[in-house]
Amino acid sequence: MPDIDLDFADRKLALKLVKHVPARLKSKKHNTGVYTHRVPVDPVNGLCTIDHKMADDKGFFKLDVLNVSIYKDVRDNNHLEQLMNKEPVWQLLEHTDFVDKVFHLSGHEKLLKQLRPTTLEQLAATLAIIRPAKRHLANQSWQRILQEVWTKPVGNEYYFKKSHAHSYAMACIVHINLICEQLGY
Repeated sequence: MPDIDLDFADRKLALKLVKHVPARLKSKKHNTGVYTHRVPVDPVNGLCTIDHKMADDKGFFKLDVLNVSIYKDVRDNNHLEQLMNKEPVWQLLEHTDFVDKVFHLSGHEKLLKQLRPTTLEQLAATLAIIRPAKRHLANQSWQRILQEVWTKPVGNEYYFKKSHAHSYAMACIVHINLICEQLGY
């Protein structure tokens, strides 16, 4: 089954518009997962009665509806497109005080200083290298990184698929450009 994440500035507002059932993660509510179609529901707690992984095996389709607060400062679609299409000041990713403000990059300034990404593809690969399955690529050349980073690992270690990494990298670029805009940079 596909893994679909939908990003919203405020997921509660988005979920008010759609009839849904929260997914179950083991014995509790899944933090982000919802079903927008018929699933078996526990009448006591309103959750799907089947754990999300088993529900996936049975053909139920879960959406992850995520809070991504960086979007609260995006004024409209045109503004978002401008932020997406503007080349970020990549050198800012070498400064801890700046990196600490950026969605998904905070705490990873050492890796950013080491790899010095300068493209969306390189930033996506950097986000993938943060995950355990690809951490071993941190000391490699960009050529080697880009050859190996998107291959599925043999074990069960957590990794980022290319589509997720690119989506998050674009969100990082939007956030970098938003921060710069707010600072008048």
